[in-house]
Amino acid sequence: MIRLIDNILNKFLAGRVSPGIQQFIRYLFAGGTATVADMASLFLLTHFLHINYLIAAAIGFAIGVTTNYLMNVALVFKSTGKIKREFSLFAMVGIGGLLWTELILWVLVDKFGIYLMISKAVAVVLVLNWNFFMRKKFVFAAKPNLVHNSH
Repeated sequence: MIRLIDNILNKFLAGRVSPGIQQFIRYLFAGGTATVADMASLFLLTHFLHINYLIAAAIGFAIGVTTNYLMNVALVFKSTGKIKREFSLFAMVGIGGLLWTELILWVLVDKFGIYLMISKAVAVVLVLNWNFFMRKKFVFAAKPNLVHNSH
């Protein structure tokens, strides 16, 4: 499945946009997949299991960060090969993003009364750039993973 996604992205992006833009578009795709996993978890945990939204957001984060790491290694960044160190740094950047997300949720939900899922969508957009640039700078090699992978 990853190979198919990689091939589709290569077809649509290669030669059309710069490598940096290709990398960011791939990051958006990987992050979008992880965001769906995160938000679906948040929705299910709060609406069906009635778990407090801040706790549910942390659980959704854990699911999302794992999905995000796997997708990023496969489609966006070149792995350093030091998986434990790499995932730890990836998760630490994600925890920074989680702290931003929790703060944004608390302000929008508790202080302004905005619906949780709308607040979460706002947080996702605001935290996106933090996560991308911190991961690019501190976790992965600067060179994007844009070479067609023959698996």
